[in-house]
Amino acid sequence: MRPFRFAATVLLGTAALVEVSVAQSTLPQLAALADVPMSGSVPAEPKAPISFDLSSLDRAADPCQDFYQFACGNWVKNNPIPSDQVRWGTFNQLGERNQWLEYKEMEQASQPSPDRTPLEAKYGDFFGACMDKTLADEKGIQPLEPVLKQIDDLTGKPEMASLLAKLTVDATASAPVFFNLGVEQDEMDSSKQIAGIFQGGLGLPDRSYYLDEGTNQQKIRDQYVAHVAAMFQLAGDSAEKAAAEAKSVMTIETALAKASTPRQDLREPKNVYHIKTLDELKALAPNFDWNEYFTHVGIGAFSTLNVATPDFFKAASEQIQSEDLAAWKSYLRWHAIHESAAFLSSKFIDENFHFYGEQLAGQKELTPRWKRCTRLTDRYLGEAVGQDWVKKYFPPQDKQSMEKLVAALDKALGEDIQQLPWMSDATKKEAEAKLALYRNKIGYPQHWKDYSSIQVSRDTLLANVDHAEYFAVKYDYDKLGKPVDETEWGMTPPTVNAYYDPAMNDINFPAGILQPPFFDFRKDPAVNFGGIGVVIGHEMTHGFDDEGSQYDGKGNVREWQTPEDRKAFTERTDCEVKEYDSFESVPASSVDGKPVPAQHLNGKLTLGENTADNGGLRIAYMALHDTLAAEGSGAETRKIDGFTPDQRFFIAFAQVWCSNQTPQSLRVSAKTDPHSPGRFRTDGAVQNFDAFGKAFGCKQGTPMYPVNSCRVW
Repeated sequence: MRPFRFAATVLLGTAALVEVSVAQSTLPQLAALADVPMSGSVPAEPKAPISFDLSSLDRAADPCQDFYQFACGNWVKNNPIPSDQVRWGTFNQLGERNQWLEYKEMEQASQPSPDRTPLEAKYGDFFGACMDKTLADEKGIQPLEPVLKQIDDLTGKPEMASLLAKLTVDATASAPVFFNLGVEQDEMDSSKQIAGIFQGGLGLPDRSYYLDEGTNQQKIRDQYVAHVAAMFQLAGDSAEKAAAEAKSVMTIETALAKASTPRQDLREPKNVYHIKTLDELKALAPNFDWNEYFTHVGIGAFSTLNVATPDFFKAASEQIQSEDLAAWKSYLRWHAIHESAAFLSSKFIDENFHFYGEQLAGQKELTPRWKRCTRLTDRYLGEAVGQDWVKKYFPPQDKQSMEKLVAALDKALGEDIQQLPWMSDATKKEAEAKLALYRNKIGYPQHWKDYSSIQVSRDTLLANVDHAEYFAVKYDYDKLGKPVDETEWGMTPPTVNAYYDPAMNDINFPAGILQPPFFDFRKDPAVNFGGIGVVIGHEMTHGFDDEGSQYDGKGNVREWQTPEDRKAFTERTDCEVKEYDSFESVPASSVDGKPVPAQHLNGKLTLGENTADNGGLRIAYMALHDTLAAEGSGAETRKIDGFTPDQRFFIAFAQVWCSNQTPQSLRVSAKTDPHSPGRFRTDGAVQNFDAFGKAFGCKQGTPMYPVNSCRVW
């Protein structure tokens, strides 16, 4: 069982840009745990991306008509998607290089030696066990058999609660469960940490995959049922039994999907905050033995908890009552296999990839084993690896440079707040007070996690994963009732990403992202403000987007805008919703000779990220001009490579988002990803900022310099 977390906004995820969220399953194990033999070879060092790449430009394109094509056209043409990826962009290039550097650390640490430090031995043995393909193939399903047997031994539905709880606190097993339990900050008092439960338990990426009509959706559902049956057969079931079990799984998951809150609605804090007593929870969902579950799960005592999605738990309880025990055992067996598939033998990995990689996302080949083992080790022991990584690749001067950039963006956002024409003085004072309380985390944590209690051996990967997950669950549960650790991080140091946490009111920039194409000390200010500057501005603006603006500076949900200002704010965010709704991510096509409609973006789902992109671009531009004005001597007009500072700023911003992505994964992203694809992150932001049109001499009324545009911040 994975530890529970509420959403913290991030800049980049796996196949696309995603939220760190407890919402229902996305693409489990996709491209993270695929299996390709190493053949004894050492992977070649990946080419690092560069900041402001002139060769990426398509000079035949008119920047006023399609700026993304102008800035990225040649990059897109010359950088096809690698066969082991579903998305390939400059973000991914940097991620691949960081991953390779991590791999070198892990591979060396995996070699037994008395000279290894305790940290190196821990992550080295975890990585080494993961790399042992031969041992995994020999063991097959055997590492999972104890969990499957306990599920098979259930004699009644009332026992489900105690079994799931006991498996959760068993360091040698991972419990399949249809909801998430964990510890979160109280929305009304962020200094408190409370228990909370949240919807989950789906094997497809989103509830819409179970409910939407259409040829493509039905085909995916049919493929999913076939995949579930195939996995049951690999676990030893007959074809007939596997087909019946898969049907039961689909029935239960469809019912859970119907009761699940849509992703865009999860962005509204009030929709996921329902404090209830245990008696109220039992009345809401009486067919699950909550007393047994909470007694044995190891989370500690509490009098109330947040039942984030009550409708889901009501429906789940009804399903427990209506579906027979055999169906629920099939469901639990499926999720035990599903969550462990990537840690088992090649047969499970191959079938897992066949559906989630090939059919659902359009990935052509399995990801090499060294990559998936590197990612897995970083996932579970990231701060152990990260301690050694930052010593080599994040010198103190990089952190100092970043601190100066953050200060410049902080000043610019304060100026932007003062200049907003739609905001009253009273609300401006509240916004400034919140900005003053921002915490900036740069590079890596002040205090490293202590992983010494995690048992790691070279014998079985799944056992190591179970031990690591037990550690993560216990680490999370132990927070209940304790003061919030404001220094804690949600990402590991080598991660190419950044995030804002509304309850913490902090912005977080791991060391991994503080490199080209985002930051390069050798480049002029325009390039760095267009790269990492916009990233900083993006995360800062999240504190004032449709979700973040409902939290005050202490991380509590509180309305701090006047009613008139909130109305004006909503009118402006509605403009962005309509604008991004109109963007076509995937054109119309056909499946098996039947039409499949075009896939448009969901402007409501992507609203927070679009607002952050637009606001981040504007305040980074302001910070750039403050910096250039301080330099004097014509710095604001001096051309480099034939481009003015303003032009270089916008090109550097766009080239962060140069990318290619499979149509299949674009369709998945449109339903699950709160971020727009790179093309629309670029063109959508610049067409809302008149400084762009002026920088490139566009005529007002052209696509990138419209007469009417959207602006929030």
